[in-house]
Amino acid sequence: MLSSIFLYALDNTVVAAVQPIIVTEFGHIEKLPWLSVSFLLSATATNMVWGRIYSHYSAKWFYIFNVALFEVGSALCGAAPNIDALIIGRAICGVSGSGLYVGVMTLIAVTTSMAERPLYIAGTGLTWGLGIILGPIIGGGFSESSVGWRWAFYINLFIGAVCAPAYVFLLPSVDPCPGVPYRTRAKEMDYVGAVLLMGGLTCFVLAINWGGVTYPWESARIVALFVTSGVLFILLGTQQVWTLFTTVARRIIPVQFFKSKTVLMLFSITAASGAAAFIPIYFVPLFFQFTRGDGALQAGVRLLPLIIVMVVTIFANGALMAKFGYYMPWYLVGGVLTVAGSALMYTVKQETTEAAIYGYQVLMGVGVGMFLQASFSVAQAVVEPASVPSAVGFITLAQFLGITMALAIGNSVFLNGSEKGISQIAGLPEMSRAQIQAAIEGTSNEFVKSLSPELREQISAAVVKAIGETYILVVAAGALVATLSLFMKREKLFTAPAPVVEEVEEAPKVEQAL
Repeated sequence: MLSSIFLYALDNTVVAAVQPIIVTEFGHIEKLPWLSVSFLLSATATNMVWGRIYSHYSAKWFYIFNVALFEVGSALCGAAPNIDALIIGRAICGVSGSGLYVGVMTLIAVTTSMAERPLYIAGTGLTWGLGIILGPIIGGGFSESSVGWRWAFYINLFIGAVCAPAYVFLLPSVDPCPGVPYRTRAKEMDYVGAVLLMGGLTCFVLAINWGGVTYPWESARIVALFVTSGVLFILLGTQQVWTLFTTVARRIIPVQFFKSKTVLMLFSITAASGAAAFIPIYFVPLFFQFTRGDGALQAGVRLLPLIIVMVVTIFANGALMAKFGYYMPWYLVGGVLTVAGSALMYTVKQETTEAAIYGYQVLMGVGVGMFLQASFSVAQAVVEPASVPSAVGFITLAQFLGITMALAIGNSVFLNGSEKGISQIAGLPEMSRAQIQAAIEGTSNEFVKSLSPELREQISAAVVKAIGETYILVVAAGALVATLSLFMKREKLFTAPAPVVEEVEEAPKVEQAL
């Protein structure tokens, strides 16, 4: 299972180091955000669907199906003839990656005790972190080698093939609904809710990505997307609350969790943690490529202080939380450290030393690592055992949603801020929007090379300023985590023989289901 988490994590960040090279080869800087957002949008939109599927079918075989689908997406990314094909491949990897992630968490839930679970979940965090670390390095290494950046995706095929026998022969097959016909299980799915959820999320993220970059914020397309998203979410809420075309047990959204303050706080914190982790993962390499002229490999290596410390802290969190049982202090201290580290990153200029930036990364890494994976264990401990698969899906949705929205907004802030800063440079020859976007691709493009050193320096400064502004999102995320932690219960979990059940009103169970 850990090997698939590694693949999923690798695919999350491999683009962080190679995106400038990909854009240089394919062009279309305005589509740059979609190299990451297509992956995360498709994962977010299908997350709750996978949660329901794993509640009714054997987790093992749907997990293996998602491994195979992930390999198909990776093959398409590697063979992509243009950026649109690459985006489609990334979307396929997002759908299957979501299924992998929920599948692993579900398999852990059904094969471990409550006391063991935080440590096992920390193990997934450790493996995830290893993939996150190696993603930019592997991507950068391949992009600078003779084989090229495409092998950053092809490598997934070899790893998946090596691990496939273990998936088939070693994973336990646990049927959550023994004796129930598959046709009956299929009828238990909330198809209307799934369509409304996926449609609402897709329209909203499209609006955020296109607004101010591809189309003006006030354009009819963007307004229509926001309105459509709002209407779909209202319809979804109505359909879920009043159980239209579904039943209480079949709902795609676990509405009963909205009656639990703890679960709602965990959802918000997990969404914030996704933003706090992935903004620096994507923008630290960009900073060094613009200011130090780093290649993709070297820029990826610059992330090591952040990722190594984050991974170590995630594992320490799982081990210590399982031993002592308290969870509230981790969120409070982690939120404060995240605010401090990201506020310092906001102040970074072109001339800021590498040592200072590495120190800021370490501070952020410790802070984010203290709460990034913790909510998966806590959520499973405060709900009824029958609700554990739904809790896993609910918290996973929060993480995907946080990452997706953070990268969409962060990329929008970066591109719009860079364009605005470059257009205001005095003495710069009149530039079309296409030339400005080309300048944002990197200081190596031909138009920028034709400018004087002073103007090139000012362009770089404008881009660095825009990168710094993305850390406002991380400051806000850390502040939200610290604030919400103050309202958490000072309770002790995991050490008791039975889970502590918070005020979640359990929905009626489907016959013979989990």
